[in-house]
Amino acid sequence: MGRYTFTLPDIGEGIAEAEIVSWHVKIGDTIEEDAPLADMMTDKATVEMESPVSGTVLEVAGEAGDIVPIGAPLVVLEVDGLGNEADVAEPVKEPEPTSDPEADPPPGPVRVEPVEAPPLPSAAPPDVATNLSTISGQTASESKALASPAVRKRARELGVDMAGIRPTQSDRIRHADLDAFIAYNASGGFQPAGRRGEDEQVRLIGLRRRIAENMAASKRNIPHFSYVEEYDVTALEETHAQLNAGRGERPKLTLLPFLVTAICRLIPDFPMLNAHFDDEAGIVTRFGAVHVGIAAQTPAGLMVPVIRNAETRNLWQLASEIARLAAAARDGSAKSDELTGSTLTITSLGPMGGIVSTPVINRPEVAIIGPNRIVERPAFVSDGMGGERVEKRKLMNISMSCDHRVVDGWDAAQFAQELKKLI
Repeated sequence: MGRYTFTLPDIGEGIAEAEIVSWHVKIGDTIEEDAPLADMMTDKATVEMESPVSGTVLEVAGEAGDIVPIGAPLVVLEVDGLGNEADVAEPVKEPEPTSDPEADPPPGPVRVEPVEAPPLPSAAPPDVATNLSTISGQTASESKALASPAVRKRARELGVDMAGIRPTQSDRIRHADLDAFIAYNASGGFQPAGRRGEDEQVRLIGLRRRIAENMAASKRNIPHFSYVEEYDVTALEETHAQLNAGRGERPKLTLLPFLVTAICRLIPDFPMLNAHFDDEAGIVTRFGAVHVGIAAQTPAGLMVPVIRNAETRNLWQLASEIARLAAAARDGSAKSDELTGSTLTITSLGPMGGIVSTPVINRPEVAIIGPNRIVERPAFVSDGMGGERVEKRKLMNISMSCDHRVVDGWDAAQFAQELKKLI
C-alpha cells in the first residue's frame, strides 16, 4: 500500500488560493476514483474537487472556512501500489490526538451553553409563599428598596421581591405600589415574552464570508449617497399584464425587464453610472455595453448573476435570461463568467421590499438601483381638462445609491427624472 497526496490544482486564471466550503469525505472513508472530495471557493466561483484515484482518506487539509494555497496538499489517500508520496515534499498533517488533559483543544466552533435565568417575581398567597428573609429578616434586594417596615413585612409574607416594584411617588414603595404589583402580576403581566434560545457562534465561511468582506470593503472605501424618487407604475402594470395575457410560450414578464430596458436607453446620456472606479489607479472606466447584475437571494446567500449586453435584448429575451440566471444561481450551476463583470447592478426584494432602501454598491461599480414594493395609494392625476382628480394609483419608489467620488447628486437626480418619464 502507498500514499497518494492530492494537491489543490490551479482552478482559475490568477487564483492563488481557495477556501474550503464543505467536505464530501472524512478521515477513514473509502472512495472511488472521481468521487467528490470538497467544494472549494475562489473569488470567482465554487468548484467541486474530485479524487483522481481510489483509496482510503488518511488526512485532510483543514475544516470548512480554512484557506488552502494552490499547490498545497488537500487530501492524503492510502492507495494500492506506491502512490505518489515521493513526489510531494510535505504531505498534509492532521494534529495528533493527545491524552494530556491540560493540552489545548484543537480550534473549532465553540458552543455556548445558555445560562438559566433567575425566575421572574411572582405573587403567591401567604400560606404558600416562600419566606425569602434572611436571618436579619431582609433580603439584599429589600435592603436597597425604600419602604416602611409595614410594607416590607407584608411583601415578605406575600413572597414578593421588592426589587421588582417601581414606586409611583418619589422613591418610596407604598402599600398601593405593592397592591398594583400583585394585581398586574396576577393578570399575567409578568409572563415571559418569549422562549429563550441558545447562544451560538457561527463561523462565516464560503459565500457568506465573501459577501461580508465585499460589503465591508464597499462601505469602507466608497462614499455612498442615496437618492429616492416615487414612480407611478399604474400604466406599466397594465401593460405588462396585457403582454403576459398573450405571451404564449414566451417567459412571463415581471417589472425587471422593463426597468432594465429603460436603464439601457438612458445610459448613453448618463455614462458615469455605467462604470467601474479603480481607486488605486485613479481611473474611471465607462463602459459602452451594459452588463446588468441582478442581485438574487439563494440558499447560499446573495449572488449577482450578470445579463451580458443587456442593451441588445428585447423584453422577452431579458425575461428569459433573468429567469435562467436566477435558477442557475439558486441551484449552484452558474458559471464564474455568469457571476462576474457587471457594470451596473439592480437589487430588488420584489413584494417583500420596503417602501425605501439604501442599497450598498457592488464594488468596483459606481451605482446600484433598487426598485421597492408597489403600493396602492390615492394620488392627484390630470382630468384632461386642465384640472385634477384623485384616483387610486399604483406607486413605487426607486432607490439609487451612487459613488460620490464619481457621480454627482445632480447626475443621479437627473437620471431618476428621465427614468420616471420612461416608466
